[in-house]
Amino acid sequence: MKKMTYLSSEKPADKRCIDMTVQVAPFSSKPITNLAFAIAALTGCLFNYGDVQAAINVPTDMPASPLCINGQCAEPFTAKMVMFEEFGLEHYSDSGNSGNLSDVLPSPPENPDDPLAVCRDMPVGADLDNFLKEDLHPMPNRAVDDSLTAPSNAWDSKVRNCVGLGADIKTFAEGRPTGEWFAHQRYDEFPAQSYFQSAMTGARDNGGLRDKKQLHEYKKGEFGPDGLYYIDANEDGTPGTEGVSIKIHPNLPTQDKNSVWTFDGTLPPKLLMAKSGEPILFRHYNALPIDVAANNGFGMHTISTHEHNGHNPAESDGYAHAYFYPGQYYDYLWPMALAGHDTYPYNDPKAGAPDGNGGIVPIRGDSRETASTHWFHDHMLDYTAQNVYKGNAAMMNIYSAIDRGREPVDLAEAETGISTESGKSNPGYACNYKNPNSPNLCFPSGNGLDWGNRDYDVNLLVADKAWDNAGQLKFNIFNTDGFLGDRMTVNWIYKPYMEVRARKYRFRILNGAVSRYVKIAIVDENRVKIPFHMIGNDGNIMQHAVPFPNSQSPESLPVQAIAERYDIIIDFKNLVGKKVYLVNLLEHQNGRAASKSIPLASVLSGSYKPDGKLGDPAVGKFLEIRVKGCGENADQVCSDFSMNPADYVEGNKQMIPLPKPTLTELQNAKHRTFEFGRSNGTDTIPWTIKTDLGAGLSADPRRVSAAPEIGKVEIWHLKSGTGWDHPVHVHFEEGQLLYRNGVAPPIWEKYARKDIYRVGGTTGSGTSVDIALRIREFAGTYVEHCHNTQHEDKAMLLRWDSFHPGQTIPIPTPELGWEGVFYSPSITLPTYLRGDTKTKSTFKLPN
Repeated sequence: MKKMTYLSSEKPADKRCIDMTVQVAPFSSKPITNLAFAIAALTGCLFNYGDVQAAINVPTDMPASPLCINGQCAEPFTAKMVMFEEFGLEHYSDSGNSGNLSDVLPSPPENPDDPLAVCRDMPVGADLDNFLKEDLHPMPNRAVDDSLTAPSNAWDSKVRNCVGLGADIKTFAEGRPTGEWFAHQRYDEFPAQSYFQSAMTGARDNGGLRDKKQLHEYKKGEFGPDGLYYIDANEDGTPGTEGVSIKIHPNLPTQDKNSVWTFDGTLPPKLLMAKSGEPILFRHYNALPIDVAANNGFGMHTISTHEHNGHNPAESDGYAHAYFYPGQYYDYLWPMALAGHDTYPYNDPKAGAPDGNGGIVPIRGDSRETASTHWFHDHMLDYTAQNVYKGNAAMMNIYSAIDRGREPVDLAEAETGISTESGKSNPGYACNYKNPNSPNLCFPSGNGLDWGNRDYDVNLLVADKAWDNAGQLKFNIFNTDGFLGDRMTVNWIYKPYMEVRARKYRFRILNGAVSRYVKIAIVDENRVKIPFHMIGNDGNIMQHAVPFPNSQSPESLPVQAIAERYDIIIDFKNLVGKKVYLVNLLEHQNGRAASKSIPLASVLSGSYKPDGKLGDPAVGKFLEIRVKGCGENADQVCSDFSMNPADYVEGNKQMIPLPKPTLTELQNAKHRTFEFGRSNGTDTIPWTIKTDLGAGLSADPRRVSAAPEIGKVEIWHLKSGTGWDHPVHVHFEEGQLLYRNGVAPPIWEKYARKDIYRVGGTTGSGTSVDIALRIREFAGTYVEHCHNTQHEDKAMLLRWDSFHPGQTIPIPTPELGWEGVFYSPSITLPTYLRGDTKTKSTFKLPN
């Protein structure tokens, strides 16, 4: 194979060491493994980045991220927070395409003076935008063709030159594993009704690709010309994000194309607006460098996209060992079906989706399984942490008859759905709080659109970051305990501010960090705690709203682990002219676990010193909210007919009842035990999982640890030691907590369907969680892992398969390379079918 060379052999020591880790096998058909760590150690490349305090190791094994670079300083709360940008959905038709279509994904430009530049580069932004504007082509197929006549990698000739593939080796355009094992399940039953396409590529200025795809069109509500969130980035009179560059703060340098990799290669961060029951095809192109070393020291150029919390077939789940290469695409088909689709016919009056005209489209399934706040992100084996941190993450709002994203114009419409202005009957606009027969909960949102209003419904992606002296995003690839940044960001902006109206808002808060837990308090400028309600936990609306502060959490939201989502409602009605702050109270000393919760008074008074020496620099205020009134002078009372969450607290009305298993189902359930720790781990891959009281094992994509049967309820016991924290994520199916640490779960989990389960000894999580879950609809290969993604990558992940009734043999494991796929036999643990019979014999069900 052809070996890559650098233009210059004179590289700094740290650059040579970083490159060493990505050059172990730069053009192998398989991604590199933790062998890189061992080689770095043998070559003296495990260096220290500077003086590190023994107590506070933040950022992890690195110097502090500078806030002043080239005479420009980033001060807290001086940068405006960016709002998420919608991908925009297109109508799907399999009848053909219109217009002039490019043949394939644009390739990196060639440089006559540097033949190898094409290996390190990525497509020109304008070319990529023009390609992504075109109709979907070629049309998707149920299964990927593995014949010699199948379409080749779009960059076939360049891949061959850069990688050294022989003429006898075939490449493939689609990276989905070929053949029946990864064919789309129930393809004719869930045909795509809409689609979107994007390319994962390097940071660049926004070219306005999505400007005309926003539901609000920059014409309505707070996104209109007089609204708080209207944007004209180019200041040319045309609204949109064209011209937005990727900067963590306006006074910090623009991110290099190899420092940040995002959807489209642009900011703002992206948002998918989906509807329940409307299947979506997502064509994800890989437009990253062919050269695995062209990554500014971290990140892998092979990717796999996981729709987190999605009830999706295994081939579209984003399996960690079903990744694809630069120049390829992967067609993910997300049915958007309610769990329980196969057991509930069209007779649940609350199971539905907006029809675009004030009505409701009935859909099949259990309305109690309605989803709301998801996200999707990279799930590349061994490289999830690096790729997600680098920018491979987007959010996803799911709209339904229950969570329509529309509030009423007035109380009359809330009661009847009849518009006061036009007299038109819009049954989907009536609100449950005035009309118990209406499924629409009328959360704060807006009313300019039939569905999906975001005027008062805001996505917040909270994450800690770190950067080098040049302002470029930085990551420590050597530390296996977990990576912590020292600068808090919201929607990729360092400690931003945002403006709100004096009324109720819904915030969808995602902890998008690598290893950092957060604990968020909300106070005004006078240090007074602001009351609010939690309405959603992880991807779902809860049975009851939970008021905060409360006796179980008197100062803040509960601890929020990596990947957890908390949906909350805050009423700013009486706060005109004031400032409100989101404050992180949870200290980390290292990436293994949070160390302690800091009292709110200590943080606000300044007695706690978050200086990176005595205290964690990510503790403290990280988002400033400036409250404005309505009207021309922003001093008038704002109309607000959205629901009052206090009407839905425990003892009052219900939002979405829990779909609880029956007592008989729980009594007959198989039990499985998974213990997360370091038993049998090594220095380079220390994190392991014990299954059903067996030995600690590190990740092996070929090994099936559990095989629950479709249609059955199971009880899973998740355990951990006390020296670390593990936010455990189970793909595909949600669970309900039976116990946390042997007792009833707290109120915010008691009424929730979850997909992240915190276990550990240092954050009040407890060392055990017992959950009940039901497997439904789809079969295939899924995973369970710690969502401290450094733990996941080193290698706290296991495979479990959903089996059809009567199935006993798992599907084979895909092995992927530039040349396509072959399948190797899967292996199983002794208990993969029977589970943990010992634990079942002693487990007592809750009353």
